Amino acid sequence: MSKVILVLLCKRSAPGVGKQRLAASLGVKAARKVADALLACALEDARAWPGPVVISPADQGDVEWAQALSLSTHFPVTVMPQVTGNLGQRLNALDRALRAQGGEQLIFIGSDAPGLTTVDYETARAALQHHDIVLIPALDGGVVLMANRCAWPNLSVLPWSSDRLGISLRDICRNAGKSVTTIKQGHDVDELKDLIRLSSLLRQDKRPARRMLLELVDTIVSSSEIPYG
Repeated sequence: MSKVILVLLCKRSAPGVGKQRLAASLGVKAARKVADALLACALEDARAWPGPVVISPADQGDVEWAQALSLSTHFPVTVMPQVTGNLGQRLNALDRALRAQGGEQLIFIGSDAPGLTTVDYETARAALQHHDIVLIPALDGGVVLMANRCAWPNLSVLPWSSDRLGISLRDICRNAGKSVTTIKQGHDVDELKDLIRLSSLLRQDKRPARRMLLELVDTIVSSSEIPYG
């Protein structure tokens, strides 16, 4: 595994699983449609990735589901389920497992940042040649992409799902002696306001899964009589 590996962490869509803040605003059915459309965008990026891809479902019982995801690519696609624990523990375990198999440069994404572009990925890959850690922080204080060319420090102690995550992740890496760089700022989708912001973000995006997501968002917003402003 000498190429840069894209690692997609994802959840199988189901009632009560993921996007609960969206479900509270839009209802379970609409939130699930959004979650499926967001995953389609992440899979679109995985198909376009110029190297190995790892699909990492959150539940070990979802391996067959992950294997069935349609990924047509010239490079290897591996399914590696996450272990139990908080997100930091799961990331550390996944990182160790991939490095044990020869992985060196890893780029981790979730399925809730459809604003990531080809340029973002290219910039992250290039930055990883000069820095141990590359981060794209999210507008809400989290991160939408985290990449490393050496093992992560202990991530289990980080304040996951808080607006301090990005800063805390950067600091813990620097305190461990890693060189860290951040590139631009990204957007993820956790709440209704993120979904509304997404509409303007994707207007000029021509990628098919993004177009379908935009159409879904427009339909949801208009049918719910939610103001874009």
